[in-house]
Amino acid sequence: MPRELTHPDLEAVTLAKVLSALGDPVRLYIMSVLADGDEHMRTDFDVHLAQSTFSHHIKVLRDAGLLLQRMEGTRCYVSLREDALKRFAAVLDSVLAADRAERAG
Repeated sequence: MPRELTHPDLEAVTLAKVLSALGDPVRLYIMSVLADGDEHMRTDFDVHLAQSTFSHHIKVLRDAGLLLQRMEGTRCYVSLREDALKRFAAVLDSVLAADRAERAG
């Protein structure tokens, strides 16, 4: 039986948790990939990390309330959590725009 993935209630999602989760370059990159609004699998991310390290970053973002994860057999799909995005839209837009500018600079 597959393990159940838990997602925090939106009321438990705080600005401090969101900002803390975004304070890592790998997690910023994950968010930038997911910003296209699609659902993605591990292979969609160009990161050279152990699977366990990548999973840890996904869990931090999920626990901060930014991601939804769903299992389909042995595959794991991630997408942005729309209700959290609406709540923190200005913050996320600003952080992701600054990250894009830093990468391009």
